[in-house]
Amino acid sequence: MAWFFGKKKKKAKEAEKKVEPSTPVSQPEVEASPDKVKEAPTNTTPVKEPENKPEPTPVKEVSSAAPVNEEPQLNEAEKYDRGLERSRKSFGQKLSALFTNFSGVDDDFYDDLEETLIEADVGFDTALEISEEVREEIEFENVSDPEKISQLIVRRLVDLYTRNGSAEDNHLVFSKEGPTVFLFVGVNGVGKTTSIGKMAARFKARGRKVLLAACDTFRAGAIQQLEEWANRDGVDIVTGKEKSDPAAVAFEAVKKAKAENYDLVFIDTAGRLQNKVNLMKELDKIKRVISREIPDAPQESLLVLDSTTGQNALTQAKAFLETTNVTGIILTKLDGTAKGGIVLAIRNQLHLAVKYVGLGEKVEDLSPFNPEEYVRGLFKGLLDE
Repeated sequence: MAWFFGKKKKKAKEAEKKVEPSTPVSQPEVEASPDKVKEAPTNTTPVKEPENKPEPTPVKEVSSAAPVNEEPQLNEAEKYDRGLERSRKSFGQKLSALFTNFSGVDDDFYDDLEETLIEADVGFDTALEISEEVREEIEFENVSDPEKISQLIVRRLVDLYTRNGSAEDNHLVFSKEGPTVFLFVGVNGVGKTTSIGKMAARFKARGRKVLLAACDTFRAGAIQQLEEWANRDGVDIVTGKEKSDPAAVAFEAVKKAKAENYDLVFIDTAGRLQNKVNLMKELDKIKRVISREIPDAPQESLLVLDSTTGQNALTQAKAFLETTNVTGIILTKLDGTAKGGIVLAIRNQLHLAVKYVGLGEKVEDLSPFNPEEYVRGLFKGLLDE
């Protein structure tokens, strides 16, 4: 239950996961068609998100489909309450500890406050900003009561989050006509492929015709993992041979999507961040070839981050921002960490919108990000109404 891990005024170290280096792409921009296209036909018409659509008429039984979940479905507020429980408890404990030996407001108190906020994974700059705002308000109102100071700190956090996110658009961008293409990027192990699978299930349940593209062709087992999700979701997938040109797979996927009236194409990509040059070339090539078929694609380039890694997630994000144009964040495993404050750091340091969050293990627990529910879930019980 440690939400606020970190050291005082200490920048996070890069914690990039080691994966096999990529092989430079030496093949032509568009190669021979990938060897496999697996289909699970559906009957849908391209439509816009996010309203629920009636289920399409079943046309094929998918043997590996996930069993029906008979547990009661949680509403959105309940998901955030449950998913942020560890972060909420951890922050409450840290805040209580700050005032355990409180003897007055002095420089030592503000040093301890900054350290507490840094341990909250809100980021170094954000911690300093909040500390300075708290100092000014305490001096202006001549506050000395520990309970009032505690409330003031929480209110500063809420205000900062609300203020910085007032112009933020957390909604996904969809094509007005023809297939919408989402490009998923992120290091291996952050839940990228799982996020694709869960989002595919979500949109298929809403009547969308979804196509997956397995463009992480160099990592062992990556293609098979995405195939398993395609079978489970009952959606189609385009694959190639291992170590084949990822751009060729992407091209075949968007060509098929355009010809067969798919609504959505989800493209899985490699995460070999230690070789930025090759990764940049690979992502650029994928974007070039898919834009030939769909000029405004990809509509979204979504960076998947593991919230349990805290400030290391920011290090990864900054590295990916150097290789490609990221349009939004998918933040996974929020329920498995006490580092829920990472959302504040992402917003303040990266200036990117969090678009989806993982609040549990189930398919439906990967949900569109709701800033209001996030703030309420994170500080519930810590702030007087």
